[in-house]
Amino acid sequence: MIRFSVNIMRGCFGGCTFCSITEHEGRIIQSRSEPSILREIELIRDKTKGFTGTISDLGGPTANMYRLGCKDPSIEQSCRRLSCVYPTICSNLNTDHGKLVQLYRRARAIKGVKKILVSSGLRYDLAVRSPEYVKELATHHVGGLLKIAPEHSEEGPLSKMMKPGMGSYYKFKELFDKYSKEAGKEQYLIPYFIAAHPGTTDEDMVNLAIWLKQNDFRLDQVQSFLPTPLAMATAMYHTRKNPLRKIARDSETVETPRTAKIRRFHKALLRYHDPNNWETLREGLRRMGRAELIGNGPQHLVPRSDVPAMVTRRTRGAETPPLKTLAKRFGQKKLRPGAAIQRKRTP
Repeated sequence: MIRFSVNIMRGCFGGCTFCSITEHEGRIIQSRSEPSILREIELIRDKTKGFTGTISDLGGPTANMYRLGCKDPSIEQSCRRLSCVYPTICSNLNTDHGKLVQLYRRARAIKGVKKILVSSGLRYDLAVRSPEYVKELATHHVGGLLKIAPEHSEEGPLSKMMKPGMGSYYKFKELFDKYSKEAGKEQYLIPYFIAAHPGTTDEDMVNLAIWLKQNDFRLDQVQSFLPTPLAMATAMYHTRKNPLRKIARDSETVETPRTAKIRRFHKALLRYHDPNNWETLREGLRRMGRAELIGNGPQHLVPRSDVPAMVTRRTRGAETPPLKTLAKRFGQKKLRPGAAIQRKRTP
C-alpha cells in the first residue's frame, strides 16, 4: 500500500469475471470504523517521514463501497447472486453514500491535512445513485484525474465481464463534469479498457477504437486479458463455455483471442494513435474488410502511410504558438492575424 494512503474497507460485491478480489476478500464489504480511519490519518501526519499534508488515497478495492451492503442480513446469507450490481443493481442493496461523504468531510477537517485524494478505482454505476457523493468527490477529492473502469463499449464483451453498459458511464460523466465546473476545476476521467477478453470479437474492438477516437481519448496504459487463478473469465478461456449460464452440450460457446497476432491487433486498437501500431492496424483492418477506416481524414482510424519519425516528434502534442512568438521566430516585428508567414531574408 502507498505510504500516504489509507485503506478504509476490503471486499467487493461487483463480481467482475476477470477479477478475483471477491474470491480473495469476500463479497460482503468489511468496513473499518470511522474513528480507526481518522486515527490512522493522524498517525501518518505525526509519524510518517516526508508527509506534506496530502493523503494520496482514501479507498480500497473499490473507492465507493464503504458501508454499502444488503439491507437485510437474512437475505444476504441466502443470496446466490454472483454480483449485487449486475445485470442491474439489486433492490436489496443499500447504495447510500452518506457515511462515506461524512468520512471525507471529517478527514478533511483534521489539522495538518491539506488534501485528501481518492485514487482507487470508482464504481460509477453506484456513484450515480448518490449525486451528493459525486459533488463531494469532484469538489474536494480529485487531483485532476479520476480513474474509472468501463472496460469496454460493446455489449458482447461487457456481458462476459459482468460490467454495466455505457449508459451509466455517460450519466456519471455528466454529473462529474457538472460539479467540476461548479467547483471551478478542470478535471478529467481516465477510463480503463481490456483487450482480448473472452467473448471479444475483432468487430467489438474496432467499435471500441472508433468510440475512443470520437471521444478524443488517447490511452497510454492499456492491458490485454490474461487468465489468472480464481477468475470466472479464466474458466471461459479454458473451457470455451459461459459459466454465467447453465452449461450443457449445446450451450453458448465463448471464444477468446488466443494467437499473438490477433492479441497484438486488439491491443493496438486501444492505442490507435501510436505510430508504432499503424502497420499492425492497417493489416488487421484489411483482413477484416474494414479498409474504409484507413485514410487521412477525421473519420479514419489509421493513416494510409507512416508519418516520418522526425515530423511525428516535432508535431506530436504541438500547439500553434502565439502571433508574437511566430513573428519573432521569423524575424518580423509584428505579425497580423491571417497574414502569411515569411522568413526574413538575409543579405
